[in-house]
Amino acid sequence: MKFEYLLLFAVFTIATCGLVYELVAGTLASYLLGDSVKQFSFIIGVYLFSMGVGSYFSKFLTKNLLNTFVEIEILVGLVGGLSSVVLFLLFESVYSFQILLYFLVFVTGCLVGLEIPLLMNILKDKVEFRDLVSNVFTFDYIGALLASVLFPLFLVPKLGIMGTSLFFGMINISIAIALCFLLKKELKKVYFLKSKAIISFLILLIVFLFSDKILAYSEEKLYGENIIYTHTTAYQRIVLTHNKSDYRLYLNNNLQFSSTDEYRYHEALVHPAMAMAKKVDNVLILGGGDGLAAREILKYKEVQKITLVDLDQGMTKLFKTNAVLTNFNANSLNNIKVTVYNKDAYIWAKNCSEKFDVVIIDFPDPSNYSLGKLYSLNFYATVQKLLNLDAVVVIQTTSPYFAPKSFWCINKTAMQVFPQIDAYHAYVPSFGEWGYTIAINGFGTTFNTVNRKLNTLRFYNYQFEKFNYFSEDMLSKNIEINRLDNQILVRYFDEEWGKLQ
Repeated sequence: MKFEYLLLFAVFTIATCGLVYELVAGTLASYLLGDSVKQFSFIIGVYLFSMGVGSYFSKFLTKNLLNTFVEIEILVGLVGGLSSVVLFLLFESVYSFQILLYFLVFVTGCLVGLEIPLLMNILKDKVEFRDLVSNVFTFDYIGALLASVLFPLFLVPKLGIMGTSLFFGMINISIAIALCFLLKKELKKVYFLKSKAIISFLILLIVFLFSDKILAYSEEKLYGENIIYTHTTAYQRIVLTHNKSDYRLYLNNNLQFSSTDEYRYHEALVHPAMAMAKKVDNVLILGGGDGLAAREILKYKEVQKITLVDLDQGMTKLFKTNAVLTNFNANSLNNIKVTVYNKDAYIWAKNCSEKFDVVIIDFPDPSNYSLGKLYSLNFYATVQKLLNLDAVVVIQTTSPYFAPKSFWCINKTAMQVFPQIDAYHAYVPSFGEWGYTIAINGFGTTFNTVNRKLNTLRFYNYQFEKFNYFSEDMLSKNIEINRLDNQILVRYFDEEWGKLQ
């Protein structure tokens, strides 16, 4: 019975580790390559296919099954554990990074695919077939569930991507070591197997202990800038770099702002709406966890309350506490007028009963379906219910030059909901031409109305008409509306920005 339970526990471990390697590959691919939906879809497809290949070839393994199983367990630990290290280090050096990525996923999947059939063959003479199948798949699915829960909630925030793969590589090899000691009578050449397993474990342990330095080295190569802060939250990898007088924030390898010109983006985002609105007493920011939009809004003394909804607590906490970043946002997130909610904006907006005078929507670009829903017809209809009469809404709308179909898709979608709609753009050196959609919830004001203005702005001059002229190369026709059931915007975005990579 001890033999049976030990191998069933190995099934549980295999399933947990195998899914973790799959999630690591998908997350790392979306960090480095963008477009998380496509990357995860491809990774899952290749991984499942390779598991099928491994399962097929398992029928050719007929001798020394227990020894073969231990050997494969060691190999899975080494390949799966070191995969993220290899991918991080070679991202900037390899000509075709995706080939390397899918090769490692394929090898890992094949090895994992070999394990379950091997275990079933090992146990078939010791356990009744009905019990064998039910027990093996029960432990397999429980292990997969555990991995899927732990990965976003604990593993990535605490260990990071690289640390997670190395840690589970060591778990795989620990199972091999345990089998070598507990089943030494059933194994052949047990001392040789023990030596290989222990050496492999020590290799992963050493790399794990130096993983922070390895990651720092790989990210310095990737960004080409001096990295002064890194943090992995449950939702994203945050990197802050410093080069001379320029600080840059990256989320999942995507530039979010440069301190030298972010004022252009945020002045263009905030001040047209603040100028047009009849009242600015109560302002809502959706996204904007860096506090830079809140900084601009707080320049208006009329503002009495700002509600900021951003999913990532790690992001808002960083911009509340980091001395460099609180200097940029003028400590706005700690201002008594600002209330921060770390919630999914889609759900929060549906449950909110408050009314607002101005809404600033500053979400990341719609690079995946979880973000695409925040640019959907359904979401804008929900936002419209939160507006006072003649309230103004502004939406970050990506680049009309690099992604005109995406830009006009967002604009056309909002047009179905709000009584008045327009678009404008501003030049931000770090990003190029960047665009915005603006809407008025009524007809009591116009886009050229200036109800209030500041004399302290560096870029926006309250002449809206100068910002809403679009040249021919920034226009696009025959654009569909972005609905929850089609998410056409994500496809537009992938098509347009994918050409630039």
